[in-house]
Amino acid sequence: MSNKILTPQAAQELLAQGAVLVDIRGADEYAREHIADAKHIPMEQLNRQGMPTNEANAVIFHCRSGNRTVVNAGVLDNCATCDVYILEGGLDGWKKAGLPVVTDATQPLELQRQVQIGAGFIIVLGVILGSTVAPAWYALSGFVGAGLIMAGVTGFCGLARILMKMPWNKKAIA
Repeated sequence: MSNKILTPQAAQELLAQGAVLVDIRGADEYAREHIADAKHIPMEQLNRQGMPTNEANAVIFHCRSGNRTVVNAGVLDNCATCDVYILEGGLDGWKKAGLPVVTDATQPLELQRQVQIGAGFIIVLGVILGSTVAPAWYALSGFVGAGLIMAGVTGFCGLARILMKMPWNKKAIA
């Protein structure tokens, strides 16, 4: 088996012939927006368990932009016993091709985006306060920057842990 990249239109044709579309993104990403017939199996689960047994003639994997699927192509290729494909451009490519998606705007933004918005806001706030109130406020931006570096190095993000406890993120993800 060798995974091949499919355009959204070619993927749609293959789906009509019995292929299975698998969304490898996280649950929070999937809950907010996904392709209607996509089966949700997060990449972490595929890494541990592989694909559940299926009778499909082909599997098409996708993420948001196509980057995660390309980066994990070797793992994905070994997850199925049939032909494996990657959706070109992922969900973004699917939408760009004018194909339908299911969107639930009541779901919170993906946690990663919340972290980016929160960290960016705090950094800008520290710069504004540092230049208008007192230079000591620049330390706030430095603290957040150091936290982002630590998150990248260790995989632990304190801001993400705090945001996960926020009421808007307590909503059940189906």
